[in-house]
Amino acid sequence: MRFQVLGPVTVHDDLGGPVALRGPRYREVLARLILANRRVVPVGRLVDDLWDEPPVDAVGAVRTFVAGLRRALEPDRPPRTPARLLVTEGLGYALRAEPDAVDAWRFDDAIRVSSTLPAGQAFSLLTEALGWWRGPAYTDFADAGWAQAERSRLTEQRLLAVERRAEAQLALGAAAAAVPDLDAHVAEHPWREDAWGLLATALYRSGRQADALAVLARARRMLAEDLGIDPGPALRRLEHDLLRQAAHLDPVAADPTVRVWEQARAAYDSAVPPRTGTRLESTAGLMRDLAVTGGGGLAAARAHRLSAVVAADELGDAELTARVIGIYDVPAIWTRSDDPAQDRRLVDIAEKTLLRLPAHDEADRARLLATIAVESRGALPVDDPTEAGLRPLRAARRAEEIARRLHDPALLAFALNGVFMQSFQRAGLAQRREALGTEIVAVAATSKLATYEVLGHLILVQTRCACADYTGADQHADAADALAQRYELPLVKVFTTWYRALRTSATTDLATAEAAYEAAAATLTGAGMPGLEHGILPLAQLSLYLRHHNTGKIAAIAPDTDWGPYKSWVEPTLLVARGELAGAREALHNLTSPPRDLLFEALWAIVAHAATAVDDVEAMHRARIHLSPAAAETTAQSGLLSVGPVRTHLDDIDTAMSL
Repeated sequence: MRFQVLGPVTVHDDLGGPVALRGPRYREVLARLILANRRVVPVGRLVDDLWDEPPVDAVGAVRTFVAGLRRALEPDRPPRTPARLLVTEGLGYALRAEPDAVDAWRFDDAIRVSSTLPAGQAFSLLTEALGWWRGPAYTDFADAGWAQAERSRLTEQRLLAVERRAEAQLALGAAAAAVPDLDAHVAEHPWREDAWGLLATALYRSGRQADALAVLARARRMLAEDLGIDPGPALRRLEHDLLRQAAHLDPVAADPTVRVWEQARAAYDSAVPPRTGTRLESTAGLMRDLAVTGGGGLAAARAHRLSAVVAADELGDAELTARVIGIYDVPAIWTRSDDPAQDRRLVDIAEKTLLRLPAHDEADRARLLATIAVESRGALPVDDPTEAGLRPLRAARRAEEIARRLHDPALLAFALNGVFMQSFQRAGLAQRREALGTEIVAVAATSKLATYEVLGHLILVQTRCACADYTGADQHADAADALAQRYELPLVKVFTTWYRALRTSATTDLATAEAAYEAAAATLTGAGMPGLEHGILPLAQLSLYLRHHNTGKIAAIAPDTDWGPYKSWVEPTLLVARGELAGAREALHNLTSPPRDLLFEALWAIVAHAATAVDDVEAMHRARIHLSPAAAETTAQSGLLSVGPVRTHLDDIDTAMSL
């Protein structure tokens, strides 16, 4: 069940269909329980909140409302079995909805998380979150006393989200795009001095200094007339800085591709009505082309793509939504998501749309299935495969089957990309991915699908590295670079530069290899790929030190190093290098398996190093089980870094366990 309170209070089932809640009192009880945020609300409190003058049998009426809600929310619950969603505890009731099942709860999480994200991801997340609002919070119960404080709090959160989103736009160099929304925002909420400051800054960075100063004059006048106060210190400082053209106010250097998007968006705004099928499909197509330009273009493409998909979904047209989702068939090579929250949202909408799509729309169905497979990257089950974890793999295979039957090369390339993203069920599958890469290159070259031809070559770089065939990997890296230069695909250089750092590390001294990785890391700055960037440089450096058996270098790694998502699997090795063996054993004891992706073998090899060092038999046994299928391969499957041949780590484990 999905609950919505950011507007009228409604409930939708797993397929997106509305759930009938009978009369207004039923909906009010539900709304009051949602507001309690999974906590128990005593029956007496419910009675007081629902009625100014309770009827004689108010408690009985509340029980009737709860019983009706239970039938609506759990229609398949067998008779006389305990409720699992709307539960009775003590003398009250609680709604035990999942944390992401209520839009207001998700909105609070989005606000909290956005403050920790890079500007591109924050902009994407806040754009999506603001799209959840369909009117004032708890609209149906605007006059209810129990709702007042929460409605005010959520309204304040929404205003904060608007301003944080504008801050992200300014940080991305898209100042001009932020102006219209900020102008409307301050007109409606003139007491928000931060918003006035953002609007003035956006105008200044758009080359409109006079307008920026005029806005501050308007803010001063409205604050005096409406509230009887003068602007605060921040606005006064900003006005002073604008007058002297302070250097810190200089426009952020916008990525040229972002400017292209903003110009295109302006043209659409003036020519095509918003929230129409034509507008949404065209936007999705533009975002597909913008994504491969990298940098700000990639971040903007992700954000605006999601907005288009959400808008299409809200129109309720499954065929339109399928087209808007499927148009964005951008090749994906890295198995960790740049924006997990956005990907989960896209997969949710794609799965819902799939259930509503007419059976005859096979091509659109295949594109939805391929999207589910690609956007579920990194979601394979780890130690306990489940039906839910295997769904993306089945979606990929089904998309491939349809594409082959339709003889559609572009669709087949997209489907094979989904199969690739789901081809990490265990270690040692480089040969299977080699076949995928080879077919993608062949299909794409024949049909002039340049971006997919690049994808195929990059997959083959990875699989050749897994076989320690650097001569073969060189050929595919060169081919990818040639295509990237011909078709202006700058992101390709990130992967080929990192590959060449790996290649260098395999044949040169430690200092030269370190320098090569530092240079490779520079290509990630501004590339718009946080899923790759976060933690990858220190992981590559650690892999170097392990291969060179340089414990001193490992021990000297700064304690505050940001390991990103890899921290738990490198921590035991770091503790071993510092001589903290008891801490290493404890870290190994609490360790879960790393995600099944391109770094699966490398991370298990790092774990194996620590396990053998402290003679942790259980950890060694786990590492051996996971690494054994890749005994004939290296740990360089990512094409970015290597901890050496898998066989070496298996031999170290066998030696340690035989002592």
